[in-house]
Amino acid sequence: MCPEMSSELDTAFAALADPTRRSILTMLLEDDMAVTDVAEPFEMSLAAISKHLTILTRAGLIAQEKRGRVKWCKLQPDAMRAASVWMQGFGQFEPVNLDAFERFLASELDDLPAAPQSSEV
Repeated sequence: MCPEMSSELDTAFAALADPTRRSILTMLLEDDMAVTDVAEPFEMSLAAISKHLTILTRAGLIAQEKRGRVKWCKLQPDAMRAASVWMQGFGQFEPVNLDAFERFLASELDDLPAAPQSSEV
C-alpha cells in the first residue's frame, strides 16, 4: 500500500473512531443539514460540534458550504471508498467458529486408535 493511501485510510479511520462523528455521518445519510441542525441532538456546544465537523471535512467524509448565512454539511460517500475496499479485503476469509473447531478436533482425536504402550524393562 502506498504511503499516500495509508495516510488517507489513517485519517478516515481516525475520523470514524469517534461515536459522535459516526452519528453525524448517519444523520447526513438522510439529507444535507445545517450545522445548527446537526448540533441539535447532541448535548455539547456548537463549538464542539464544529470541531467534529472539521475533522470529518479534513478526512473528506463531508463537505461544508455556506448558503447565505447558514453553513450546510453534505455527506461525501465516495470518500469512504478506500476504507471500504480495504475492509472488504478481509471479507474473503470465513470467520472461524473456534468452539465448533474444538469439538471437531475432540471427535477426531477420540476416533484415533490408541497408541501402543512401550514396555520398559
